Amino acid sequence: MQETMIRVWDIPTRLFHWSLVLLFGALWVSGELGGRAMRYHEIFGFLLLALVVTRVLWGLVGSRTARFSDFMRGPRTTLAYLAAVLRGRPPASLGHNPLGGWMVLTLLVLLLAQASSGLFATDDIAFDGPLNYLVHEHTAKLLTRFHHLDFRLLLLLAGVHLLAVAIHRLRFGDDLVRPMLSGRKPVPPGWQGPPPALTSAWRALILFGVVAGGLYFAIFHP
Repeated sequence: MQETMIRVWDIPTRLFHWSLVLLFGALWVSGELGGRAMRYHEIFGFLLLALVVTRVLWGLVGSRTARFSDFMRGPRTTLAYLAAVLRGRPPASLGHNPLGGWMVLTLLVLLLAQASSGLFATDDIAFDGPLNYLVHEHTAKLLTRFHHLDFRLLLLLAGVHLLAVAIHRLRFGDDLVRPMLSGRKPVPPGWQGPPPALTSAWRALILFGVVAGGLYFAIFHP
């Protein structure tokens, strides 16, 4: 019997997801290389900051399944979902499941902290963040330590995220990767109603342009 597919993820949400993957990898490599690569590290960091801020706003005004109100659940619902996962019978979700929702929020907060702290960081040799001059030397060093610690936390969470994706695919037969590529996923059992309303990608593009432009002038031309 052929599965009924429904469009769940809009283009902006999918572009954010995969752009984030690429930017995180580029930031990792450029940070490890140091030296002249730090110039690119700064550019990638700025793009990451603009992307994350746009995603936060998209979580307020974007498509239904991209909104925090659609996938953020309270402790009771989240713990009930975790118990169902441990029993091997997690209920299917149209968008993010309760645990996935908390993962999204945690990653956004840590990424925002990572990009923001990088603005003030220093390597004490040849590179200072673009807003490093605004803080005391001691504060800059604290933010630099936090920048490195937060990166390790992000690596850990990225590993947990990949493990969760693998478990859902191998244990529960729920492919989370393909829908984030195509935007479509099978209709959950028992689900009724019209497809979720998806907001125009042009709104996200305009939003990103406004955010990126505002951040650029605030950071590089105060």
